[in-house]
Amino acid sequence: MEQVYRYIDENKEMYVQWLQDLCKLPSVSTYDQSMKETAEVVKQYLSEAGVPAEILDMPGQQPVVYGQTSRDKESTISFYNHYDVQPEDPLELWESPPFAAEIREGKLIARGSADNKGALMARICAVHAYQKVYGRLPVNIKFLIEGEEESGGSRHIKHIAATQPELLQADLCIWENGFVNNDGSFEVKLGNKGLLFVKLVAKGANTDLHSSHASIIENPAWRLVWALNTLKNDRDEVLIEHFYDKVAKPTEGEKEILEQMDLEEEEMLARLGLDRFIRDLRGNELREKLVFQPTCNICGIESGYTGKGSKTVLPSEAWVKIDFRLVPNQVPKEILQHLRNHLDRHGFQDIEIIANEGTQAAKTDPGHPLVKKVMKAASKMKGIPPRVILMNPGSGPMYALCQQLGIPAIGFGVGNPDSRKHAPNENILIKDYLDGIKMAATVIHEWA
Repeated sequence: MEQVYRYIDENKEMYVQWLQDLCKLPSVSTYDQSMKETAEVVKQYLSEAGVPAEILDMPGQQPVVYGQTSRDKESTISFYNHYDVQPEDPLELWESPPFAAEIREGKLIARGSADNKGALMARICAVHAYQKVYGRLPVNIKFLIEGEEESGGSRHIKHIAATQPELLQADLCIWENGFVNNDGSFEVKLGNKGLLFVKLVAKGANTDLHSSHASIIENPAWRLVWALNTLKNDRDEVLIEHFYDKVAKPTEGEKEILEQMDLEEEEMLARLGLDRFIRDLRGNELREKLVFQPTCNICGIESGYTGKGSKTVLPSEAWVKIDFRLVPNQVPKEILQHLRNHLDRHGFQDIEIIANEGTQAAKTDPGHPLVKKVMKAASKMKGIPPRVILMNPGSGPMYALCQQLGIPAIGFGVGNPDSRKHAPNENILIKDYLDGIKMAATVIHEWA
């Protein structure tokens, strides 16, 4: 592998430029912005890496880039990534334009650099470097790269998994992302939480009114606040009936792995400007809550006038967006029905629920031999064992694309603890990006 590492180092400027060029494309799927252009560029990079690729373009969906090398090897590794990114708001908090892809003090700062273009390009570059050095791959490689992860709940790629599972079949899937820890070790993720995203809407009069009418006309914003107050208590416990019915406690083996998980609690609190976690939790209790407990989170609320100065108005509508991060055995459509029943039971039949189909939580056995092979590659490449995350607190279509098809999955990436995903000044360290290329190449080489 030293030859491959040397090739990566000698061509690092090219690989960094490839990533910068990709990050300059504002592929915000929420706004349907530069999506087809970005998909074409990703396809070109795959071709440059020696991976025949095509665009799976179906009506009503963002393009999926699918690449596959020769099928003459006994085993197959698939790489799942996405090229779409979150909206860049709020713009005023960025230290440089979000799609300028500037490099400062060893950091590439750009929307999508950490989530998920850095890891995507690291894997493409790894295949490129490996083939430049060895001329061929020891394993079949597949790339599945979608454009709806950040906005559409990966709806169409889950449809592909259901209707064309042969495109996804592999011995192992390398999932989209992960961190490089402060001590230099890789964080490897063996699963992720599920997700149900809903919008609750309360309506009042058919038009906004002068606030003097507040004495006789009900305000939908208050109506929404009262409904929200029934969902959760000040202990961070979700009050929706049957919400926790299927939540499984961690096994003894999982508890042992949790004990080895280092959250770097003090560093995290300092970085976020906080002095405590919820309920003052620390240690094992904090880790178990992060990994094995579901959530009910308010993403945003809007109603009435929120601009500068004052405007005395009684709004005609109020809405809130909520995400539920779910754990294994919780089914999104069942949680949605529990929410509807809960609101009805508390007298809020008038509040409308708008929901997506959701995604189920996914988890891979840490003892799987192919998972151990990836961990061995991480230890060999870094000289330090990886840190195992049993279940990423974030979400994605892993269950539909992997576990549902009997495919084990493990994720690693190029982010860092301060990558600021989904936030202003999203970034990765250039050294982590180059190490991410080497890590993907090492995993490929382990199959030899």
